[in-house]
Amino acid sequence: MSRKHPVIAVTGSSGAGTTTAKRAFENIFRRENINAAVIEGDSLHSLDRMEFRAAMAEAAKAGNHSFSHFGPEANHFDKIESTFKSYGETGICERRYYIHSDAEAQELNARFNTSLKPGQFTPWAEIAPGSDLLFYEGLHGMVKTDTVDASRHVDLSIGVVPIVNLEWIQKIHRDQAERGYPAEATVDTILRRMPDYINFITPQFSRTDINFQRVSTVDTSNPFIARDIPTPDESFVVIRFRDTQKVDFPYLLNMIQDSFMSRSNTIVVPGGKMSFAMEVILAPIMHEMLQNRNK
Repeated sequence: MSRKHPVIAVTGSSGAGTTTAKRAFENIFRRENINAAVIEGDSLHSLDRMEFRAAMAEAAKAGNHSFSHFGPEANHFDKIESTFKSYGETGICERRYYIHSDAEAQELNARFNTSLKPGQFTPWAEIAPGSDLLFYEGLHGMVKTDTVDASRHVDLSIGVVPIVNLEWIQKIHRDQAERGYPAEATVDTILRRMPDYINFITPQFSRTDINFQRVSTVDTSNPFIARDIPTPDESFVVIRFRDTQKVDFPYLLNMIQDSFMSRSNTIVVPGGKMSFAMEVILAPIMHEMLQNRNK
């Protein structure tokens, strides 16, 4: 961990809502004039789109039907750790981008003078010097195995994890809307990912500093037939703090309307207040982090 070059990691699985956390941080960065070096978790996969499909097919032929983006075979866990370590020690690290769409391909090909397609990676390149902090958002920001421990190099870690049925509903609907996948295909993906989800995703949320867990107040008992995603107004967000010594709970309860405490380390806020709650909670932490950085 580093006072001079802080590392922030937002961790959550596909469809969990990490984008909401990323936007909250972006708002804080903009208001506080923070120059953040941003790394997306997708860029640290070890296989591009076509390579992953080929590897998954080979694994299935060998009887392994649990090969997934959540596991070590498809990720550079060691690179995640070395990236965090390098930035924390020097303020410099290497970065690349995963190309999600034709629009991104056009932008990144122009930047790197390449002719890459969606599903491929840009070349590795050193980030520009002078950033205030490193911000990671993806699947494995707090990953820890027998040989790798990225979590020990993270100064502030945020987990975003809805209750699992709600997470599945969000993924099914997102895959249908954005990728045209039928619900059956997404269910197959959920089943294939389950062992890696249990072994490599969920343990991270025991290491995070703050967890934001969205809980629906409508029936999600069968997520595979849900017609729509529960709205923010049909949910609460359970916020758990690992260390409560520096948390001003009376201030948070006063600032976030209709919030309440359910445990000594947990505050519950209306679902529609999730983004606001993130900014209220995280802005003072960021302010203190930058003050310490400049000492």
